[in-house]
Amino acid sequence: MKKTLIMILLALMVLAANGCTNKDISAGAEIQGNIEENSNKQEHYPVTITTYNFTKEPVEITFKKSPERVVAVYQNSIETLLALGLEDKIIAAAGLDHDVKEELKGAFSKVKYYEERPTKEEVIGLQPDFILSWYSLFGEKNLGDVGFWHERSINTYMAQNSGVIKPNTLQNEYDDILNMGKIFNVEDKANQIVNTMIDEIQKAKDFVKGKEAVKTVILEVEKEGVYRIYGEDSIGGDVAKQVGAELAAKENGTIGKEDLIKLNPEVIFSVYYGDEIDRDTALKSIMDNPAFSSISAVKSKRVHPIMLSEVYASGIRTLDGIKTISKGLYPELYK
Repeated sequence: MKKTLIMILLALMVLAANGCTNKDISAGAEIQGNIEENSNKQEHYPVTITTYNFTKEPVEITFKKSPERVVAVYQNSIETLLALGLEDKIIAAAGLDHDVKEELKGAFSKVKYYEERPTKEEVIGLQPDFILSWYSLFGEKNLGDVGFWHERSINTYMAQNSGVIKPNTLQNEYDDILNMGKIFNVEDKANQIVNTMIDEIQKAKDFVKGKEAVKTVILEVEKEGVYRIYGEDSIGGDVAKQVGAELAAKENGTIGKEDLIKLNPEVIFSVYYGDEIDRDTALKSIMDNPAFSSISAVKSKRVHPIMLSEVYASGIRTLDGIKTISKGLYPELYK
């Protein structure tokens, strides 16, 4: 701070000695702004963040400066960096289940995207200083455990809801975004994104006060007659609970047709992703199945497709997941 003040004073003294025109004053202000910006960057670092290794043990990593060469794999990793205005830092991206969000497509056009995930050897050749991805990417058959990279001064970060921590929670998603804000010194942007999510949850909470809980199921079609449940330990389940729904199927796992009929939910959210289960399939597999004609959600046409990236390792799409679930439960809130 002392050094900064001395530099500002010297700049002002130079201007005073030469006579202060408007142009000089403007130049002086610019010098002062640049000095303060550089000072703020220097004061921000080092930053220490807790992440995990492949045995799910916490690992502390320290950033001496903002990463400049980032490999980002999977939807939430890529979109979070784009939303924070960090597209120029991404040297390689891969693993999208969906197109990036419309408002991020301009930024994404600047990023080199790999249709196939880069191999360990390819990533080494890219010389990154930071790898951001899911837990699964650091398995032996992919990039290998984080220690390999840390020994080479390449920091890593695993999305907490990608298989690292149970239960999966909204708070984990908030923390991942806030951690990116700290790592890249864009905390104001990260806070704004997270606060918008918190406000959306609160809006639904306020709306449902005094109302009877809506009986809800979040599921994914796996094979004919088998459905994977997103229960209380999933992001989707956490969102539904927080906005006042009653999860008819509380445990993560699978159920059959008869089980779903017995649960008789008032609202069903059917997960879709990529080419495997598209939006229409997710909807029609429930709505067009004659066996489900007695289910309350089917009779009232309250079956809603929901994107995988809104309920699993959701990143900035957490806000979309909150809105999709809240709107499906309380359509009148969004009129």
